[in-house]
Amino acid sequence: MTEAVTATPQQIANQPADEFLWLEDIHGEAPMEWVRKHNARTDATLVNPAYTAMEARVLEVLDSKDRIPMVSKRGAWYYNFWRDEVNPRGLWRRTSWESYLSAAPEWDVLLDVDALCAAEDAQWLWAGASFLRPAPGADYRLAMLALSPDGGDAVSYREFDLTTRSFVPGGFDLPAAKTRLSWLDADTLYVGTDTGEGSMTASSYPAAARVLRRGESLAEMGAKEPLFSVPLDHLSGGVSHSSTPGFERDVAYDVLDFYNSRSYLRVGDDWVHIEVPDDVNVSLHHQWLLLRPRTDWDVAGTVYAAGTLLAIELSAFLAGSRDLATIFAPTAAESLQSWSWTRDYLLLNLLSDVSSKILILDPAADWAATELDACPPLHSVDAYAVDNEGPEAGNDYWLIATGFLTPSTVYRGTLESRESAPAALVREAPAFFTAEKYSVEQHFATSADGTRLPYFQVGPKDLTLDGANPTLLSGYGGFEVSRTPSYSGAVGRTWLERGGVYVVANIRGGGEYGPSWHTAALGENRHRAYEDFAAVALDLAARGVATAAKLGCAGGSNGGLLVGNMLTQYPSLFGAISCGVPLLDMRRYTKLSAGASWIAEYGDPDVPEQWEYIKTFSPYHLLLAEVKYPAAFFWTATSDDRVGPVQARKMAARMEAMGIPALFHEALEGGHAGAGNNEQAARLHSASHEFLWRALTGSL
Repeated sequence: MTEAVTATPQQIANQPADEFLWLEDIHGEAPMEWVRKHNARTDATLVNPAYTAMEARVLEVLDSKDRIPMVSKRGAWYYNFWRDEVNPRGLWRRTSWESYLSAAPEWDVLLDVDALCAAEDAQWLWAGASFLRPAPGADYRLAMLALSPDGGDAVSYREFDLTTRSFVPGGFDLPAAKTRLSWLDADTLYVGTDTGEGSMTASSYPAAARVLRRGESLAEMGAKEPLFSVPLDHLSGGVSHSSTPGFERDVAYDVLDFYNSRSYLRVGDDWVHIEVPDDVNVSLHHQWLLLRPRTDWDVAGTVYAAGTLLAIELSAFLAGSRDLATIFAPTAAESLQSWSWTRDYLLLNLLSDVSSKILILDPAADWAATELDACPPLHSVDAYAVDNEGPEAGNDYWLIATGFLTPSTVYRGTLESRESAPAALVREAPAFFTAEKYSVEQHFATSADGTRLPYFQVGPKDLTLDGANPTLLSGYGGFEVSRTPSYSGAVGRTWLERGGVYVVANIRGGGEYGPSWHTAALGENRHRAYEDFAAVALDLAARGVATAAKLGCAGGSNGGLLVGNMLTQYPSLFGAISCGVPLLDMRRYTKLSAGASWIAEYGDPDVPEQWEYIKTFSPYHLLLAEVKYPAAFFWTATSDDRVGPVQARKMAARMEAMGIPALFHEALEGGHAGAGNNEQAARLHSASHEFLWRALTGSL
């Protein structure tokens, strides 16, 4: 294993006071002038006729009218949000099932976001809808629509009438904030939002939930006593209402940090704590309480391993019973990723060495399980309910299947029993490159501590193992997020068709092998994620796929922190780094945007003993003038209110001041995704891949 290049404690201590704090003024005149100057420099470097043609081919993928319009069922209708070249900001629309099955569905357009922007002289971006459940037998009529003014996490909520296809005059209307809401009834919402001092946590999320009644102003609501509140140093708190007939209830949640929370059930005027350890995930459905511990959990002498799924009737649990049924137990290779209830069954989505596996569980038969035969190797397949309470579709389920060379496919099936017939094909996305030329392989590397790490490799079938293949290594390694196989026409066109190799690393910090895979790289053990990624890079070299000069890596958000550490700690392993919407200044990350919410992942730099290990993976502090670094490209968005643009700005500025070449680009909207429409997304993807390709082929 190559030794990491790290700055010594003395070198970190001797750095000047942060000379680029002025770039933290996100919308300030001087910082924005700096942004425009560097955007122009990047455009001058990357944009030429060949690049423009490639970007157009990516936009063709994103705007394709043949791609699958994914839908969600509410009542008799199937809802979809759609963007294309004619509707760059999108259409919210719906259709019937019979029409959806046709080659050209007839869509009932509910909201044209582009037209709304023109009418209001605004730059709205769609952020979702929250429906009010109607009375039994009635149609869905009301929804709260979330619209972002710039693509950030702060959204405006406005009440919408589905029958008139218009916003409700004088209806609920909440200004842009990181709001959380839930319908109680047609005239009442539970709302957590910014109502002034003390209403939001240090992590920038709601600290309290209040009752908002029709006709009340936000100020009137804010003057009320909270229905539920949490301390400001917790991540967030709120209340949700379940309106399922026969199981109506209010549940409050106190999210202490990303991985610890407490759930409370409202009984009369009291909140009754569902008494489990804070790191046990709590899920309620009808009469059932599902529990998933993140660490081993000892219950009266029985130890349940991290990642186990347990079930018990809620009434029995509240009465004191701890007779928990183990309905899934993890293995060394197999982990639970998600679950979904149909009316009578529970679907479990698993990973087995990062290939999908689906189980059907029958609670009426003591949780007997049957495997659903729908998952080819080295593919990702997810199953979830179509409408778990609809009388005609309560046991229907969607299957969404994809692979690196397999366009996404939608199937629909019905669980008449655990031995149901195969799901029927509904829609299949088009292919955007010739898959027959390529192969998908899974390999395993060995990390510095001996841990075995899987990774996927996609490349030409006749790949020559001479180390000369331009190779893009992608990773994430945080927040228990699993990187699974998925089809990307854009990757096919901008990387594979050029002759490149595409690699996805399943490193620790992710969730590919359950919560223990994640916790292995938390806090002071963060280096394990970086050692894992470096091990994959070394394995690619050892196998003859790519030498360091031909190997690039890319990552965004926490993945941006990952590749930022590849830049600063493992520069000899890579020829180029593409680093997006990243964390990089780990000394100040808790002071920037929503950074305080990630202390459970990285640690608190304001605690001296924690800063001692955090500084060992803070790329902003690890730059050394005497080191030869690979080519670097930093990209971000002004409107990103989750990570924020300032860390990428400061890193590029410090490198520039040290004489270390780097490119920088900042989109002016698009939030944490870095893009607010397909055109911006095509630009972002193409710029990253064009930079990497040129750097790895000596043409930058």
